[in-house]
Order: sequence, then structure tokens, then C-alpha cells
Amino acid sequence: MNKKILFFDIDGTLWNWKNEIPDSTAEAIRRARKAGHLAFINTGRTRGFVRNEALLDIGFDGIVSGCGTMIEYDGRVVYDSRIPREQAIEIVEAVRRYGCRPILEGSEYLYMDDEDFKNDWYAKKLIHELGDRLKSIKNEWGSWEIQKLSLDIREGDIEGCEREYGDRYDFIKHDVAVCELVPSGFSKGTGVIKVCELLDIPVSDSFAFGDSVNDTAMLITAGTGIVMGSARDGVKDLADYVTTPQEEDGIWNACRHFGLI
Repeated sequence: MNKKILFFDIDGTLWNWKNEIPDSTAEAIRRARKAGHLAFINTGRTRGFVRNEALLDIGFDGIVSGCGTMIEYDGRVVYDSRIPREQAIEIVEAVRRYGCRPILEGSEYLYMDDEDFKNDWYAKKLIHELGDRLKSIKNEWGSWEIQKLSLDIREGDIEGCEREYGDRYDFIKHDVAVCELVPSGFSKGTGVIKVCELLDIPVSDSFAFGDSVNDTAMLITAGTGIVMGSARDGVKDLADYVTTPQEEDGIWNACRHFGLI
């Protein structure tokens, strides 16, 4: 069998909202690698938010993080694109002007102001998981090293912000509360292409596993797009194959279906 590259989203795909990873998922990835295939995380999270030991201990050949803005292979950073300082200051000031509350995401740290997210469950999750890797936006003003942003848009004019900055950033709206801002020209799909080019493997020999709207580019770029059974119908419509939900051995079943294990 030709060597394949498998790309895995994290949230809703590798683990659930409690960060629980099915044993079958870890076993499927290990067996696929033992069979000679390559496994990459491909996540919207920047590398600063990919630190969970149970996740990384599964064993991956590389990580595509920050929607394609950073790529690691075999323990080395082979690509890294950051938002320049002046551009970062401009967009942070802009999203606040439009009433949105930002979280800045980088390869080492995430940045958030506590007063923006009092009693917010996601903020508590960040604090718990990141510890001293979570810093203050205002206290580190202008010294952030970031690849992208996420916004709480519940009280903001995200449409107005997109009209002004949509030519420079892709606005990925997850629901009424959350929007990601990714520099134009980057996506999980560009990450797939760059990795395949790096390893000289045809994109047609790649598989992408995802469940949400920010997996769209990855699912339609990869040779085979696999969507978890718990995904919304709009995401399932993009799939070449819909597997069972994450917690019902979705990755294992898909890998078996395609003969990867």
C-alpha cells in the first residue's frame, strides 16, 4: 500500500469537550503509523494550546497548528508565519473597537485579559490548561508573538469588523458566540498542501478527519475527507465518508473502512 498522510482535528475529533480520547482512537493512530502511514495533528489551535501530554503521547509525525500558520515535522519547526507587530496591534485595537473580546494565539503563549471573560467557562478552561502559558494582553502590549486570534462576538459587530478587515483576515464563524480570525492565505487546507509538498506525497494520498466548520478547507483539500458522525449536517455534506461519532470509535471505524489499519 502507498504511504498515506492522515490529518486529525483535535476538538470533537481526537477528543471531546472534556478532553477524553477513546482508547480506540489512540490505537488506530498507532496501528496506522506502524503500517507505514504518517499521522499529523491539524488544528485551529496554535501550538501554545497544544500541550496536553495524553494527546501528544499518542504519537504523531508532526503538527499543523494555527490553521496552517505553523508546521512541525519530526520534532522540528519547518514553517512558521506570525502576524507582524504593527498589524497585530492594529487588529487587536480594531476588534475591540467593534465590541469583540479577543484571545490572541501564539506558538508559545495565549493572551487574554481576565476582565473580558469573567465567569466564562472557556476562559476557565484556558486558565486550567495553560497555567503560566496564558498571559495578559494589556500587560504584554505589542510584544505578543501570535499567528491568529479568536473572538467572543456576542456583544460585538462582527459584520462591521469583517467588512473592514475581510481582505486581510478570514473570519471563521463557529456560532453566535465565537469567530476565528486567520490571516488570509492560511487554512487547515494550506497546511495539508504544505505537508504533502514537504514529504513529496500526493495530496490525493491524504486523509482528513474533522467535525466542524473550521475543518472545511482541510476536508475539501485532502484526498479523502472523513467527518465524525456527531458533526452538523452542513459539515457532513463536505464528507467523502461519514464515520461514527468520536466517542463511538469514529476514527477506528474510519481507518478500518479505508484499510489504513
